[in-house]
Amino acid sequence: MVLDATGAPYLLLQPGDRRCELANGPSWAIGRGDGCAVMLEGRSVSRLHALIQRREGGDYSLVDLGSRNGSFVNGRRVSVPVLLRDGDRLVFGDQESVFHNPVPSGTGTAEASTAREVPTTALHAHTLTTIAVVDIRDYTPLARSIPEGLLSQAIGTWFLRVGQIAGRMGSWAQRYIGDAVMAVWVHEEGAALDRDLRRVLRAVSEIDIATGELHKTLPLPGPLRVGAGINTGPAIVGGAEFTALGDTVNAAFRLEAATKQLGFGVALGERSFSELLVPGPCPFQRREVTLKGYDEPATAWAISFEDLNRFLKG
Repeated sequence: MVLDATGAPYLLLQPGDRRCELANGPSWAIGRGDGCAVMLEGRSVSRLHALIQRREGGDYSLVDLGSRNGSFVNGRRVSVPVLLRDGDRLVFGDQESVFHNPVPSGTGTAEASTAREVPTTALHAHTLTTIAVVDIRDYTPLARSIPEGLLSQAIGTWFLRVGQIAGRMGSWAQRYIGDAVMAVWVHEEGAALDRDLRRVLRAVSEIDIATGELHKTLPLPGPLRVGAGINTGPAIVGGAEFTALGDTVNAAFRLEAATKQLGFGVALGERSFSELLVPGPCPFQRREVTLKGYDEPATAWAISFEDLNRFLKG
């Protein structure tokens, strides 16, 4: 390995060994769109394909930005932010590169991330889970109104903060899908679901607050907003990509979409609400909604983020 004289990490693009230094700033967009710090020309590469972020402690992680053909680290597809190490082989679409970090980064973050990145090899059916889907509102107008480099930095920063919040609140895994994040909570047998669900609600509340504050650190047109769908039920969980599958997952995505027609920030499914112990006057409002792909109307319990914050503080 040839050390960079500046000590800064870099990507070595192949073929040709073109070097892209990661020397300035907290993040670097990768893609074939204008404004990307690492410009790739292959048609299999999305305009905004992935993002490398410098984390606290000096570690670097790779986030896929919902690319069509995926990002891979050492042959494994990236579905959650992956900690990068010197010599890792990265593939974006059909474009190959090697990540080099001449200066060793902090070991604390690396050790914690290593434990999280050990793949779960089996899929476990009928595990009781709560799925939270959080989506950025009005993403398409935003994408049309700001440069692509700023958009990728905003989305990458958002992904990182959402993952930090969800992880701190006990989420088993998070998946990043375009402008949305799916976080999974796995309930142990006999667990107090009310306690777990309050953690989910606190995570969603903190994500809303963090999203609304992004414009204070990035030159965005204004505060960003989110909607959230929360659903509890059996799901298939596990796998090397920390997958959650099943009707519970599908309904969570549909509940998030329903928040737009309901005019509320958060919508809970029937099981999530029934397991939540709500003392005193109920701040949640019962609504009948039509979920895409379902024949029968479903019951949703909707609440604004303002009322949710008051509920959690009560």
